[in-house]
Amino acid sequence: MSKSSCYWLNRLLVLLLGAFGVIAFSPLDFWPAAFISLSALLILIQKQSPKQAAVIGFWWGVGLFGCGLHWIYLCIEQFGGLPFIASWALIALLISYLSLYPALFTAALRWLLPESSLASLCLAAPAVWQITDWLRGTLLTGFPWLQFGYTQIDAPLAGLAPLGGVQLLTYGIVAGSGFMVWIGMKHRWSALVILPLALLSLQPLRKISWTQEQPQHARHVALVQGNIAQALKWQPQNLTATLNHYWQLTQPLLPNTSLIVWPEMAIPDTDSSQMTFLHWLSQQLTAENQLITGISHHHPQGGYYNSLLVLSHTPPLSEQTPLAYYHKHHLVPFGEFVPLASLLRPLAPLFNLPMSSFSQGDYRQKPLKVGKWRLNPAICYEIILGEQLRANFTEEIDCLLTTSNDAWFGDSWGPWQHVQMARMRALELGRPLLRATNTGITVVTNAYGQIMAQLTPRISGVLQASVTPAKGITPYARWGNRPIWLLTTVSLLATWLLKRSQR
Repeated sequence: MSKSSCYWLNRLLVLLLGAFGVIAFSPLDFWPAAFISLSALLILIQKQSPKQAAVIGFWWGVGLFGCGLHWIYLCIEQFGGLPFIASWALIALLISYLSLYPALFTAALRWLLPESSLASLCLAAPAVWQITDWLRGTLLTGFPWLQFGYTQIDAPLAGLAPLGGVQLLTYGIVAGSGFMVWIGMKHRWSALVILPLALLSLQPLRKISWTQEQPQHARHVALVQGNIAQALKWQPQNLTATLNHYWQLTQPLLPNTSLIVWPEMAIPDTDSSQMTFLHWLSQQLTAENQLITGISHHHPQGGYYNSLLVLSHTPPLSEQTPLAYYHKHHLVPFGEFVPLASLLRPLAPLFNLPMSSFSQGDYRQKPLKVGKWRLNPAICYEIILGEQLRANFTEEIDCLLTTSNDAWFGDSWGPWQHVQMARMRALELGRPLLRATNTGITVVTNAYGQIMAQLTPRISGVLQASVTPAKGITPYARWGNRPIWLLTTVSLLATWLLKRSQR
């Protein structure tokens, strides 16, 4: 076999090992794959130079993100209006960019600690991974999708989430993977017993009730899943049919349901244009009903917001009537705003998608007040940003609320990965979660992130459930990512001291 053939076979192997890690995420949910994939990466970079390790990390990232985010192509291909080659070029650019972060991880780890040791694998590796994961979730508006900690929502490490969030879970996975690699390298097979003992020792954490349910304040909730096709949703001639459809699903709920939730942009128009309909809808509600809907808010001073609006049985609405809104803060590039818009918009329909000129809401906003409940809201992509949700969280919050329109991604893995991340927010903050979506996955979880009720995706229907709010506060809700950054700092410091003592 030629040298060139061996080179590309090695790259293919690395790519496949990265792709194997995707099996750990929903909808496949084989969580051990996260440990296997990361262990393979750590093995492959042993005895490699930083440059060689970077190449390995890059191709491993291509496998992970190429397989795990392939569904984004559905959006670009169906709604972007770009030629086939241009669509794939954009996907390749995104995957290549995200793969730079595993490459940075492997290069930095080999540069810091050229010699493999228990310290480099179990202390330095998770600390460096935490830094590169943070960079991926922050730079260029951030894209923290496929963080390995999410794979533990139903796995043994789940008890760590209320302590340090998804980042602490990721730290544990990388540290555990490093320990397995060290055992294999040093042939310390007897040390394997430590792994199951460590997992068993974490089980009591899952039994701790950081928050307390409040059954006396339980409410009957209905989440409406309209299942409006994305190709039809934004056509003006379909607006009336869409409003009628949501009303037909909602009307039977009014006698016995205290809270009704429509998904993101269920009303595909502005509130100022639909004031007559909103007035009529509020009058159909009773004193016991409240309805939350996604809509575009037109600010009187200019600008449009992707918003949630709370409707109650109120006096006649008008432009001057104060309404309860939540405005989306973290906007998706090209979907909700277009960087360099004057340059890019003329190039292709991709840069002129419906509602792609939103203004940004405040980072901190008041909770939505629904009767005696206080809801901590997030719209679509925002639910994967744990620190943003925590920044708006107080002990008075009764429940988490997220709405979405995942119809952009069809019947792919994207919505399943999205709901997996939403469940993690419930576990981190110790609150039940309501998730209303246009096409699915519409779910209700308890304060431990466990799904209590779920609607079949890709159907038109209503998910009804009795939801019990919770009080109290988890360590993560109180301290956020400060513990994981302290752990990262201590790990790097300990690694440096051990390296210095060996010298």
